[in-house]
Amino acid sequence: MAKAKESIKTEQASGRIVKALSGYYYVRAEGDSPDSQTVQCRARGVFKKRGLTPLVGDEVRFSLTENGEGTVEELLPRSSELIRPPVANIDLAILVFSVTEPVLNLQLLDKFLVHIEHAGIPAVLCLSKQDLETEGGFAEEAASAASAVNRIYRKLGYEVYGTSSRKGAGIQELKERLRGHLAVFAGQSGVGKSSLLNALVPGLTLETNEISNRLGRGKHTTRHVELINVAGGYVADTPGFSQLDFGELGIDDLSYCFIEMRELSPDCKFRGCTHVHEPGCAVLAALEAGEIEQSRYDHYVLFLTEMKEMKRRY
Repeated sequence: MAKAKESIKTEQASGRIVKALSGYYYVRAEGDSPDSQTVQCRARGVFKKRGLTPLVGDEVRFSLTENGEGTVEELLPRSSELIRPPVANIDLAILVFSVTEPVLNLQLLDKFLVHIEHAGIPAVLCLSKQDLETEGGFAEEAASAASAVNRIYRKLGYEVYGTSSRKGAGIQELKERLRGHLAVFAGQSGVGKSSLLNALVPGLTLETNEISNRLGRGKHTTRHVELINVAGGYVADTPGFSQLDFGELGIDDLSYCFIEMRELSPDCKFRGCTHVHEPGCAVLAALEAGEIEQSRYDHYVLFLTEMKEMKRRY
């Protein structure tokens, strides 16, 4: 009897999903080195019945089947969950934006920050392709973009890292920041996320694509979510995307996702102040006094309008 119990024990294990592809989940057993083989698993049908989907980053209990594959038996509680990209237990978000090629879009940057703040994950900004500040035909545009990001976002408490995958600049500093974390790299297509990961992990050969000059954006090179070992931590390499919607956000949540508004809103005269037209609004007063960046406020109003229109449509 004891022997039977023991064999059941050895067949049950804890691990983390490091890749999801075509209905399979690739699990690395707890305590295994990042170089060790993963177990190809299917998920139990009961998850579907409960409306649960295993995500990359999930800590799981799994059992081994006779053919050397496995079954995900149980999802352990998540500390965080992102819908787009679909990853769990992320504790650091690296938002990668290039200083040019494609042009740095502050509206898109703020949109990403809203989603990351809503998920309660600390965000770090990474400005890629910084060699283009001094080389190529867009040096002035690139230098101006980098200066704007450093001026606006450092003041809000965000860390900003400048990198050049081509020249290896800033790579070691970013690697140190990633140490021990389960991080996600996010940003629009073509900003150099794959090139950055290739620079961070010698020997990694993620496919990269040149920017399409006609569209000003890159082709999607990453087609599934996968965790890559970096400096004793993990980075989720996620499909490039430039479209984000506010489907999972409530209108009341939006101002909370802007750090400066979150800090000022307790001083507003009215609870539930939208910071658009109300008298005694601390945010509008700070904007008037030049204490809040105009671009950030304009993006807030734009997102608020977008959310109201979405609500009206549904």
